[in-house]
Amino acid sequence: MTVRTRVVAPWVRTRLRSAPGGAVALALLVAVTAFLAAALPLAVDRYGDAGLHRSMEVAGPARTTVQLYSASAADLLLTPEEREEQLREDPIADAHARILALPGRSLPVDREQSSYGVRTTRPLEVADPWLAMPDAVPPQFHLAAPSGLAGHTRLREGRLPKAADDVTSATAAVEAAVTAETARNLHIGVGSVLHVPAAERGPLAVRVTGIVEPRTPQGAYWSTSSVLRTPYLTTVPDDPMRSQYWVAALLLPADAAPALAATAGEPERYWMLPPDVSALHAHDLSRLTSAVASFDAGPLLQRARTAASAPVETETALDEVFAEYTGLRSAIGPLVAVAAFGTGTVAAVVLLMAGGLAADRRRAELTLLRARGASLPGLTGRLLAETTVVAVPAAALGLAAARLALTGGRLPYAAVAAGAVALLASVALPLRAVAAHRAVRVHAARDDITSARPSRRRTVAELTLLTLAVGAVVALRTRGTAQDGQGASGDELVSLAPVLVGMIAALVLVRLYPLPLRGLARPARRLRGVVGPLSLARAGRGTPGSAVLPLLALLTALTTAAFGGSVLTGVADARDRAALLTVGADARLEAASAMPSGLADKVGRVSGVDDVTPVNVALYSYPDDGRLTVPVAAVDPAGYAALTRHTDIGAVAADELKAPEGTEPLPALASPAVADRYGTRPFRVRLDGGGYLTVRIETVRERTPAIVGDEFLIVDRAGLPDPSAPPTALLLTGSHPDAAALRKAAGDAARVQLRTERFAEYIDSPLQSGAERIYTAAVAAGAGYAVLALLLTLLRAAPERAALLARLRTMGLTRAQGRRLLILESLPQALLAAVGGTITAWSAIRLLSPGIDLTTIAVSTASSPAGRAALRTDPVSLLLPALTVVALTVGIAAAQAWWTGRRGSVRELRAGDAR
Repeated sequence: MTVRTRVVAPWVRTRLRSAPGGAVALALLVAVTAFLAAALPLAVDRYGDAGLHRSMEVAGPARTTVQLYSASAADLLLTPEEREEQLREDPIADAHARILALPGRSLPVDREQSSYGVRTTRPLEVADPWLAMPDAVPPQFHLAAPSGLAGHTRLREGRLPKAADDVTSATAAVEAAVTAETARNLHIGVGSVLHVPAAERGPLAVRVTGIVEPRTPQGAYWSTSSVLRTPYLTTVPDDPMRSQYWVAALLLPADAAPALAATAGEPERYWMLPPDVSALHAHDLSRLTSAVASFDAGPLLQRARTAASAPVETETALDEVFAEYTGLRSAIGPLVAVAAFGTGTVAAVVLLMAGGLAADRRRAELTLLRARGASLPGLTGRLLAETTVVAVPAAALGLAAARLALTGGRLPYAAVAAGAVALLASVALPLRAVAAHRAVRVHAARDDITSARPSRRRTVAELTLLTLAVGAVVALRTRGTAQDGQGASGDELVSLAPVLVGMIAALVLVRLYPLPLRGLARPARRLRGVVGPLSLARAGRGTPGSAVLPLLALLTALTTAAFGGSVLTGVADARDRAALLTVGADARLEAASAMPSGLADKVGRVSGVDDVTPVNVALYSYPDDGRLTVPVAAVDPAGYAALTRHTDIGAVAADELKAPEGTEPLPALASPAVADRYGTRPFRVRLDGGGYLTVRIETVRERTPAIVGDEFLIVDRAGLPDPSAPPTALLLTGSHPDAAALRKAAGDAARVQLRTERFAEYIDSPLQSGAERIYTAAVAAGAGYAVLALLLTLLRAAPERAALLARLRTMGLTRAQGRRLLILESLPQALLAAVGGTITAWSAIRLLSPGIDLTTIAVSTASSPAGRAALRTDPVSLLLPALTVVALTVGIAAAQAWWTGRRGSVRELRAGDAR
């Protein structure tokens, strides 16, 4: 007898086949969320590394290269033979190989740009008469014997220098090369012989055999000590005539280094260790800083001395570069974290809401399973397997997409973020099902916010969360105020503040929401018609606990959006104000002397220029004491007054500047520093262009458009010795002046500065631009999740609403009344979220403003011409998201009423009865 066993289809396969739409929606939500979660740490690493590389490039090899050198004073006790032996290439090269291996991975070294050799520490005067002497002062030369000269140069003329078989301090002549810039500026050619003075013998003859071009002029080999590549003019110390002379370098072959021992240049051995910029990562900054400190005065320096067999010293500013970058990152990081925490919270709430929606849709199914004997652990395990099989592959797909979109960065952090999304998405449905079906039940009482009384357990949980959140916010406020906004910026509480404030507001508003509904319930019964009382009754449906998550999502999203909009607006305003104060107008033309006649009229015809204000600036004018200079600007009072009002920089009335007819002293506008120094008494000022003025300070302003700085005097140009003198500067106002046309009109007569160009220059570091892009993306993602949370909230009640409308239409309810019913039902919750979100966002911004300084992210430095850039509320960012929530709620309710009216009542009644 054959017994047939019935094969039961697996739970997961059955559920996925029966509800593929829900599985696809969950997979899409998890994939997008995992992509955003994984992309955040990758993007932070990416812009952090780019910002560090940019800081290194701006600092240049002269500051970032670790220079090790053997002090020449330590060689005084050696015999001449021992000194010559130390200066030979082989021992220096062997020491270089050992020193190069010391830092290892703690400080990656660019081996290609690394070098070693011998150089003189003092420039030597060479008095050959055929050399360039601008003020009849002989040039001075550094002598250097660097390694790898052939590999780092391209020969333009002649040949590379060679050393004799055995060069010593007694060698009378050596060969050398010079760069093309040195040759051109100092009149050196192939075959030229320079006579370098020696200490105790005749001069060392240096014959130039070749003129070379650096292969990588900006690399560390040539730019650590730029005199090797480019000569420079300097002035004679303590010379009242400020006479100038050239300082340059002669490049000897490495084997000729012993010849330098005979000179008075105090030669020393050196080893250059430039960091490999491409291998530096911002997340390794603490390790990099420790390595530099170890080279400066630590174990690595001791090992370098052992490797060189000499008392080696270190010189570098790399630690300062790292410190400057750390300061910039420390100021920007908490602001980005605010958006990340806010968006992450909203995304987590949406995932939990998606699980809750699935559990509510399957409430009858799960209730029936529990009634038929399904165990709670068994049901939980099956639901967990059902969501895991969808969430884990979707999260892996999101992680892979993030990795493809953002190369570089630390993959483990991205994997952890994507894994957290998968975990939350997997457990949301089982946890909601466990909470709803702990006890076996068949019927459940109708949920009603207005009549429900929260349990003691929920009250204790809410009070605990509320206490923790309030304590954290108070601690943040106390620290931020006590430390004047400096110490709190790095505190994690700054990042959590919007979430904490949103949590407090959500808990408080959910408790307060039933009160107005209860108060309006009795008066609403007296209204004629069914729409008002019914919509009010419908607005009170649901449990208090079910309203917390949607409200928390909306409040956090609105707070993050308002905070982000305020940050971005504040940064843009700070940059614009700093650019305006630096330029003084929308554009500025400035010349060292008088401008050509007619230039003002020519510039005034350029597209985008509305007004031109001519100014005569005398930067080095001497008041009557003759000790300190004060910049003086002569202006037309009417035009300058209009300029100050337009720019809002030290606004002044024309009457305050207008000179009296034929009398002195002239009324003057001064800065506070100048006013404190000279008071209100009349005093004479000698202009740097000749002539005298007698002025009296009558008006004081902190700033003025004509002169940038803390000291200035502004007078009426009618009081100048020559009132018709051509201006030295033109200040232009207008909407978007044409930069190319302005420069074409100015030609070589004036330098052109534009406010818009200065604005763009303040975005100096990829750390700034990357942080702003992440902030914008995070705020946009938070807004998207807020809309999704709103849709999930409305979707949760959509079947019940459709069935209700169908029943009411059979009783005579019109389509217009049905539309008003759904809108009025949704409006109280939407208004609660909008008003609560606005108040919460305003509170969070006021809370954080003492601890947030936007100056660094705005202008990439700790100080700005416009002063401290503080966080302040932006009305558009505060009100627009809230109004959008209300508009979306009303629109979705109206759309649902319209769609339900098209489908017919019979189908909806059947669907409602089935539910």
